[in-house]
Amino acid sequence: MADDTLAEGAVGIDCVLHFTVPSRDARGRLVRLGPVLDLVQSAHDYPPAIRKVLAETLVLVALMGSLLKDQDSQLTVQAQTEGGIIDMLVGDYRNGEVRGYIRHDAGRLAEFGGEPNLEALFGKGYLAITFDLAVTKQRYQGVVPLEGESLTEACQAYFIQSEQVPTLIRLGVEDQDGHCVAGGLLVQHLPDGEEGRERLHAQMDHPHWEHVAALAGSTRVSELVDTALPLDTLVWRLFHEEQEIRVQADSPLTRGCRCSVEHYHSILSRFAPEELAEMRDEQGVIAVDCAFCSRVFPIPV
Repeated sequence: MADDTLAEGAVGIDCVLHFTVPSRDARGRLVRLGPVLDLVQSAHDYPPAIRKVLAETLVLVALMGSLLKDQDSQLTVQAQTEGGIIDMLVGDYRNGEVRGYIRHDAGRLAEFGGEPNLEALFGKGYLAITFDLAVTKQRYQGVVPLEGESLTEACQAYFIQSEQVPTLIRLGVEDQDGHCVAGGLLVQHLPDGEEGRERLHAQMDHPHWEHVAALAGSTRVSELVDTALPLDTLVWRLFHEEQEIRVQADSPLTRGCRCSVEHYHSILSRFAPEELAEMRDEQGVIAVDCAFCSRVFPIPV
């Protein structure tokens, strides 16, 4: 008999929901962003096509970053591009905070018009996905080519190629009365448990995974971006025929920019005195521009 006692008081926006389907050895994350997304995008005057890419990036870092278990661990996604419209893309997640930034060639974007495809956006691009683990101080990084239709496909390929974990990701972005809403679903198959055993081969044809992937793959964009639809209700729609669904209470997501005078003092302290001298203005101040929040910090050094 299916377990329909899901989380109480679920929130439909700016949050991540964790769930597992024990009988299928599957775990998942659901993310939906709204006001937080507007706040991040407001730091720069992004054109619609770039706003959409940034929205997708922020949902992806929230989905993948929420897989981290330890406080202060961080997930970073960074695109390495050559010959595309975008020459810098970076986004990260830490402790429920997301941030992102894109630098692009406005002239090249205007040449394409409309909505450029992934190849036009990134050219010969690669996506670096980095997990920094706070407890062990270890860093894991995988690099995958930016191929296919979207960033989502590249992240999905990362888990299969680098982590050897069958993974399905669905994502949607929609403009709603001038405000951007984006949502995403990530589901993984972990038949050997989440820890303690090396996965040498991703078994994509495991019957449990085929079943879960088919159900998760039926998710519609309209459901992912529907702010009136609680995330736990969407989980129930997808997996209500399973014996048990375990859902944790929603965790809030916020815009997190770690820029501060103290932070930049720490960074500048690593430079040699002669390098600092070249950076100072006539008042002895170094102006540091944070690309994430578009604020300028005057740092007396």
